Amino acid sequence: MIFVTGGAGFIGSNFVLDWLAQSDEPVLNFDKLTYAGNLNNLAALKDDARHVFVRGDICDGEQVLALLREHQPRAIVHFAAESHVDRSIHGPAEFINTNINGTFALLEAARAYWSGLPEAEKGAFRFLHVSTDEVYGTLGPDDAPFTETTAYAPNSPYSASKAASDHLVRSYHHTYGFPTLTTNCSNNYGPYHFPEKLIPLMIANAQAGKALPVYGDGQQIRDWLYVSDHCAAIRRVLADGRLGEVYNVGGWNEKANLDVVHTLCDILDSLKPKADGASYRTQIAYVKDRPGHDRRYAIDARKLERELGWRPAETFETGIRKTVQWYLDHPDWVADVQSGAYAKWVETNYFNREAEGSSAA
Repeated sequence: MIFVTGGAGFIGSNFVLDWLAQSDEPVLNFDKLTYAGNLNNLAALKDDARHVFVRGDICDGEQVLALLREHQPRAIVHFAAESHVDRSIHGPAEFINTNINGTFALLEAARAYWSGLPEAEKGAFRFLHVSTDEVYGTLGPDDAPFTETTAYAPNSPYSASKAASDHLVRSYHHTYGFPTLTTNCSNNYGPYHFPEKLIPLMIANAQAGKALPVYGDGQQIRDWLYVSDHCAAIRRVLADGRLGEVYNVGGWNEKANLDVVHTLCDILDSLKPKADGASYRTQIAYVKDRPGHDRRYAIDARKLERELGWRPAETFETGIRKTVQWYLDHPDWVADVQSGAYAKWVETNYFNREAEGSSAA
C-alpha cells in the first residue's frame, strides 16, 4: 500500500486514479477536504476496495502515525498543500500552517513509523514530497530555465511556504537518513482542476458568458505540464529516484498567459461555438496585476529524462484540447464545485480590482 496525502485535490486525485488504473497496489488516501478537495473526483473508485479514503489533517501527527502503523504503507506521496498564490496573498496564515507546519508534522509521524520498521522494509520505504517550480522565483526573458541547483528565491507567501517545506524534507534526509525524494513541477493543467486557476477558470467563464480576467498585460510566461504526465513522472521518481535527490518536472511548453487564453478561446470557438457567432476572445478583460507577480517560469527537466527516462507524452496542443473537451463533457462537475463561496472568492479576487485596458484582446 501507498499513503497519499491530498489525494482528493487536483493533482492528487489524478495521481490516485492513474495509479489504480495501472496497479493493483492499494492507496490510503488522506485528505482534509478543504474547498479544493473533492471526493467527486474519485467517484469512479467508490466501490473499489483498493482505495481507502480517510478524512484528516496532516497537522494531526497522532492521527497520521496511527494510520501509518495500522496500514503499513511502503511509501508516502505528499501532495497536501494550499496552492493558490492569490489566496496566499489575501490570507497567508493557512499556507504557513498547512505547507510548513503540516509538512513538519507529517515528517515527524513518518520518521517515527519508519524508525520502527524491520530493516528490509525500512530500506525500501520512500517519502516523496511534491513541490513547485515557484520556489525558484522568477526568470528574465533570456534566462536559462530552472535546474535542480537553482537558488531558491520565492516571491509569494505560497512559494515561500513551499520552499520552507522543501528545506524541511531535505533536512530530514541529511540529518536522520530519512529516505526522501522531492519533485518540483511546473504549472499543471487537466481534468478535475478547481476553477480558480487560469485554464479551468477561463473555460468555465467563457461558457457562462462572463469576462475572462487576464492579469496585467497577460505576458507572464509559464511552463505547462499535463497532469497525467506529471503523475507518470512521480511514479518514475518513486520507483527509481535516488534518495535525497530533487527532480524537476516540466512540460517543455513555455506559453504566455494571454496566448493560453487565446488558445482556449479558439478551441471553444471550434468545439462549442457561441450562438451569435462571435469569438470567445471578445470576453477577455484585463485586470490589475497581482502584487509580486512572477514574470516567467521555465523548467529544465533533463535530469529526470537522463536518470529515469521520463519525458512528457503530451504536447501543449494535445493536452489543452483534451482538457477543454473534458470540461465540456463534465458540466455537472463544474457546477458542483462552483458553490456560493467559490463565486464570492472569484468576485473578490478578480473583479473588485481596478480595470486595466479594454474588454477585448
